[in-house]
Amino acid sequence: MYMKLRLMLSAFAIFMISMVNGQNAEVTGMVLFENGGSPGAEVMLKDTPTKTTINKNGHYIIKNLVPGNYRLLVKAKGYEEFEEEISVEKKNIVVPNIVLIRDSNKIDEVVITGVSKETLIKENPVAIVSISSKQIEKAVATNIISSLVKSAPGLSVVETGPNISKPFIRGLGYNRVLTLYDGVRQEGQQWGDEHGIEVAPYIVERAEVIKGPASLMYGSDALAGVVSLFPYIPSQDDGTVHGKITSEYQGNNNLIGNGMQLGYKKNAFIAAFNGSYRMAKNYRNSVDGRVYNTNFEEKNLSFLLGRKTNTSFSKINFTLYDNLQGIPDGSRDPKTGKFTYQVGEGDDDDIEKRPVVSDRELNSYALSPLHQRIQHYRLYAQHSQQIGKGDLDVQLALQQNIRREYNHPTLPSQPGMYVRLNTLNYGVRYNFPKFSSVEISTGVNGMVQNNTNKSATDFPIPDYDLSEGGAYVYAKWKYKRLNVSGGVRYDIRNISWNNFYVQTNPLTQFEEHAAQASSNTELRFPSYNKTFGGLSASIGSTFQLSKQISLKANIGRSYRAPNITEIGSNGLDPGAHIIYKGNRDFNPEFSLQEDLGISTRFKDFSADVSLFNNNIQNYIYLSLLLDGNGNPIVDPQGNKTYQYQQSSAQLYGMEAWLSLHPEKWKGFNFETSLSLIYGFNREKMFKNQGNNGEYLPLISPVKVSSTISQKISTQSKFISSVTPTAEVEFSGAQNRYLGLNDTETATRDYTLFNIGTSVALNYSENHSATLLLQVSNVFDRAYQSHLSRLKYLGNMYNMGRNISLKLIVPF
Repeated sequence: MYMKLRLMLSAFAIFMISMVNGQNAEVTGMVLFENGGSPGAEVMLKDTPTKTTINKNGHYIIKNLVPGNYRLLVKAKGYEEFEEEISVEKKNIVVPNIVLIRDSNKIDEVVITGVSKETLIKENPVAIVSISSKQIEKAVATNIISSLVKSAPGLSVVETGPNISKPFIRGLGYNRVLTLYDGVRQEGQQWGDEHGIEVAPYIVERAEVIKGPASLMYGSDALAGVVSLFPYIPSQDDGTVHGKITSEYQGNNNLIGNGMQLGYKKNAFIAAFNGSYRMAKNYRNSVDGRVYNTNFEEKNLSFLLGRKTNTSFSKINFTLYDNLQGIPDGSRDPKTGKFTYQVGEGDDDDIEKRPVVSDRELNSYALSPLHQRIQHYRLYAQHSQQIGKGDLDVQLALQQNIRREYNHPTLPSQPGMYVRLNTLNYGVRYNFPKFSSVEISTGVNGMVQNNTNKSATDFPIPDYDLSEGGAYVYAKWKYKRLNVSGGVRYDIRNISWNNFYVQTNPLTQFEEHAAQASSNTELRFPSYNKTFGGLSASIGSTFQLSKQISLKANIGRSYRAPNITEIGSNGLDPGAHIIYKGNRDFNPEFSLQEDLGISTRFKDFSADVSLFNNNIQNYIYLSLLLDGNGNPIVDPQGNKTYQYQQSSAQLYGMEAWLSLHPEKWKGFNFETSLSLIYGFNREKMFKNQGNNGEYLPLISPVKVSSTISQKISTQSKFISSVTPTAEVEFSGAQNRYLGLNDTETATRDYTLFNIGTSVALNYSENHSATLLLQVSNVFDRAYQSHLSRLKYLGNMYNMGRNISLKLIVPF
């Protein structure tokens, strides 16, 4: 009996020891956040009580596990959940790094544009959209602004071919929409039609779009809103080089794009490099075939050095952008309708007798002699420093923008337009310590500019000097579920130039700049000196009706000084094919906009609705000039003349967005969005005149976009998931247009169908690549966008069917 008892005790002891040893298994890993965020995250084993949290460096450890298979689940506010199966077979299991992706359906998402510091979207009274790197990567577009349009209802683009897009927000664009790159305002002659934003698409990690007045923080040029672009900042603190390689091909214009991103972080030191190269042939459609002179070649480089500690962040960044871009003019052979090219100058150029462009030239990466070159250099330094419980932000930036437009076939090396714009940006902001639920910020920012016409023959604007500055105070008060924020700002801008003379070169017979007056010179731009000033203010509130529902209201007054072309232009812009006429007596624009909104975020669906009404005093717009017979005033090359006008205006409309993502239907997502804008000229003389002056130009018609996708997880070790997607884009007819003097014409409605799939490829234990295959405009629909300038340059149609392939390989 005693021996049996000893054997039983021994067996029990062995069993207990084996159990204890079996539970000694550990799982360790690291959680990273897209865009370098650092919120808390919870790591758990699904269907068990076991869970833990990450530390400040993103590491986690789960101890005392019994061998077996588990479902690892990671959750963080504002990010998509991550779930995968892990097998615990040995004592120590290291899980590959987990990267959480920002979730556009989360109301807790943080933004920084237009506010003093990081702010939850649900607490921001202004309509704002955050766009993640995943959303940007999925978009098939040939420039960064067009990539953002599908993710931001209310944002549209004025296009001059696939690679030239100007952002418009709620019917307003050009110098009314401010573009920021890493918080630095982009200054690159943005009044021009014929070039896009000088930022390459592969360099942008994420973006934010403010839809509404933002002059409070940024001064003039943010009257309609802000498009804020953010570069990649390394966040993995492991002393290893990380990055990604992007490679894509688009079949319609045979675009080839390659980019590399590198990042390094160890302790406080940060370094990053980004380089890309893209080239494309002329795009095509079923009506025009290849559209002549829409090809391009684009290069980009950027380099960043920084130091980040718990109390400070310093960085210096240099970027280079170089774009060779065709200049389409739409000239065609009157008999065949084929595109032609210019060979003569002035009266020697008979548009109807121009030679036809050969098929070889149409189907070529080589640019024609008539093209433009745009170079943009940017060097900036930023420093943030915690001072007690407050913090100080300082910024200094240098930019140089060089534009050459070659439009002389008899002398191809001679630019028609050649301007150099130098800009110094500065900004200082102090965030006071939080006091009794009140946060106060104050700051100053502005810029100093100099524009110089170099060796050119066309002078649409004079040499000028510009200086501006503004000071503001911004405050935010929070009480339980109520947030109230607002502020006031005052800006001053001075713009001046001396007498600008031109003369005819006796050898080339082209015009050239003359240093001083003589019997052979013409005074093109009489001297000018004027100071503009304006008050901006805003107040808004958000109220958390529940954890899932947020109500918003805001009213804002914005100011915008007239830009150089609106007050000073007097000549041909060869790239735009427009002769501009400015008005020296213009006054600043002032807008008063009211916004109402509601945001909902539930487990199974999310929705946003925004309403706005914007009244603008001294609204500036272009109108086509006619001669005494009612015909457009044109030069021998067919370039039309436009005069800037000023009046009162009103714009109102709405955006709506709905996303269905049932919690129990894993991987499924359906999104649909609507944007609607009406714009009216409120001058008494145009009342009830309809298309003969009552409607504003460049107003996007009603837009509806719907996307459905289903993520399908697989058991394959190489292909972890496949996500097929289908999309429908509807653009309504625009019958409310500025038909006065034939400035605009009506545009028909169209519907486009797009399909695609995203494949996640596990190429190593720690990394997964993404392969994107997409077909845009599946049925090769011939259509014209109302905001396409090519519609008016030669009745050209937009891009036809486009089959694209993109590979993104992180490492």
